Amino acid sequence: MSRLGIVVVAALAASALITAPAVAAAQGKTVVDVESMAPPAKVEGVRAAAELNIQYQIQETGYWCGPAATRIAISAKNGNPPSQQQLANELPTSTNGTDWIGQVTRVLNNHVAGGWYETKEMPNDPPTQAQRDLLWRDIVLDVDKGYAIVANIVAPANNHPPGYPNYTIYHYFTIIGYNSDNMTVKIADPANFGGNQIYWLTFNQLATLIPPKGYSA
Repeated sequence: MSRLGIVVVAALAASALITAPAVAAAQGKTVVDVESMAPPAKVEGVRAAAELNIQYQIQETGYWCGPAATRIAISAKNGNPPSQQQLANELPTSTNGTDWIGQVTRVLNNHVAGGWYETKEMPNDPPTQAQRDLLWRDIVLDVDKGYAIVANIVAPANNHPPGYPNYTIYHYFTIIGYNSDNMTVKIADPANFGGNQIYWLTFNQLATLIPPKGYSA
């Protein structure tokens, strides 16, 4: 894709993700002091840190964060992942986005051998300690085995990843690494908000972003 094409795609992604999810902002999110949250249970037998090699792409429309995040995850195991258009058709994704993380799980298993992926719901906001323990365990075990995780998030204005606009954002992104020394996770974010494509979040912040949605791991 040309540099101009990337700029146009980034603008499309930003504009639709700002306007469409903002309509649903009334759902609300619990404000949590992430610094005060207890750490998740330690997982034995894994590395201190690990990252996956993936093919990153900016989402090609404002409502294709689901297909783009799914493509990034597939690329960790499949060097020739489907196009965003094909994945949008398979999910399926409409102009309202991708309805449910379970659709992502199904498509991941269609393109990654072994039927590895399961849908993990996180309905409690804030998440329970058991849900946080499971999320951390899924991240470290999946990444250690070469599987990226797709997360469906709800990010209010008071709890944003870097570069997000000042609205509630409903979104999908991909978890591609972890560091247990400082309890951070590496994110491949197809929205490209503020030019932030690959970045690190604290695990505690990630755990507050996912409820009441879920993730594929």
